[in-house]
Amino acid sequence: MPSFLTDRSRNVAAFAVLGGAQVTLVAAITLLTVPLPAVQREFGLGQGDLALLTSAYGLTFGGLLLLGGRLADRWGAREVFLAGMALLALASAAGGLAPDHVVLLAARFVQGVGAAMAAPAAVSLVTRLRPDARERERALAVWGTLSVTGAVAGSLLSGLVAAVTSWRWSFLLPAAVGVAAVAAGAFLLPPATRTAARLDVPGALLATAGLVAFAYGLLEGATAVTATGVLLAAGFVVLQARTPHPLLPLRLVAHRRRGAALLVVFVTAAASATTTFLLSLYMQQVRGLSPISTSLAFLPFLLVVVMGPLSGRLLRRFGVRPVLVAGLLLAAVSMLLLGRVASEGSVLAGLLVFPVASGLAFSGATVAALDGVRAEDAGAAGALVNTAMEAGPTVGLAVLVALAAARTGGIPAGGARAMTEGYGFALTAMAPVFLLAAATVAVAFTHTAFTHTAAGRTAFAQTRER
Repeated sequence: MPSFLTDRSRNVAAFAVLGGAQVTLVAAITLLTVPLPAVQREFGLGQGDLALLTSAYGLTFGGLLLLGGRLADRWGAREVFLAGMALLALASAAGGLAPDHVVLLAARFVQGVGAAMAAPAAVSLVTRLRPDARERERALAVWGTLSVTGAVAGSLLSGLVAAVTSWRWSFLLPAAVGVAAVAAGAFLLPPATRTAARLDVPGALLATAGLVAFAYGLLEGATAVTATGVLLAAGFVVLQARTPHPLLPLRLVAHRRRGAALLVVFVTAAASATTTFLLSLYMQQVRGLSPISTSLAFLPFLLVVVMGPLSGRLLRRFGVRPVLVAGLLLAAVSMLLLGRVASEGSVLAGLLVFPVASGLAFSGATVAALDGVRAEDAGAAGALVNTAMEAGPTVGLAVLVALAAARTGGIPAGGARAMTEGYGFALTAMAPVFLLAAATVAVAFTHTAFTHTAAGRTAFAQTRER
């Protein structure tokens, strides 16, 4: 490591490397969204090919996260993070230079593999960089907002690429960040801590196959494939309960507060992705805005950038429960505002409220989900958070787009009015979901609401999961 860096400055620089990687991993999901028509024209693709190209990254990213988390625990978080970012960089370069559709699709799949290795390893490394409980809580609060930041950055850059240059430049950012992360991480990241546990290969195969089948079935509307994914997931749970070295220790999910926190991540990620998707369609199909104007309309979402540090201070002062409940209630309000898509003032207010709400929700949930996790389970816990983050948009888009379509089809007039009604109905439907999540958190965290005090922290430290 560079000798001119103090321990504190080295940790700050290492956190910046990990944070930049996390933002990029999420941004890469949407970087190709707006330029897709250009890809379609160049390679002569059909709608099915475009759909698979869009979802390929997310399928391998979400499907392999649990395996990536266990690899980080088994082989060392530092090594797995560096390997994942190197793979992401290579796949991104291949995608940018792809001579045909087959190479491009393969590159998107491999990008997801690299991301699935790097994301949970990065979370594990963050917890190691901040051994002090207060500093770790502050770092995780900031970390919780990075995924939203990445999603917003991806959408904005996606529109910019579509407006001014070739779609191939969509692969430049992940390639460049991958190279920079490997170069800087090799010097800045702490040495690996490895466990002697064997890798649960059957569990990895079941988890990957189940998650990929479930996500693909939802995205493509294939009920049989979705059902197969559910059955495979059930088989995975049964196997994890019986195997001596599980890929996912079920105690991580069964923990009441962690389960509630994962629900918050899932619901908030679903709302974030669905809001961006539906409003993007509305702005272009109904309002007639250009791709770049549509991307710029989501600039208020960048408010989430300031929510990390602010959420950290609020968590220290009030505790996790009040912050999470407040964030979820604000999110419900934002969905009611956004549901009135025909009103520009209401939509603008919703676009301002939602990033504040999601910042509070993601920050509090990330802190709660990783609290009290054993060192040997840090990668698996980080994979759980990222899996909830990936699964939320898949399920949310499938369900809410279906709701919008059903509402639109029920309006005889059709046209712009029908689309507006459909999009508004789907967004409004998220409000009671957030209220239910708030009630779940209020109940699950009842006995830990006092932990923002010094006495409460001491008592909680004696009783929390080891």
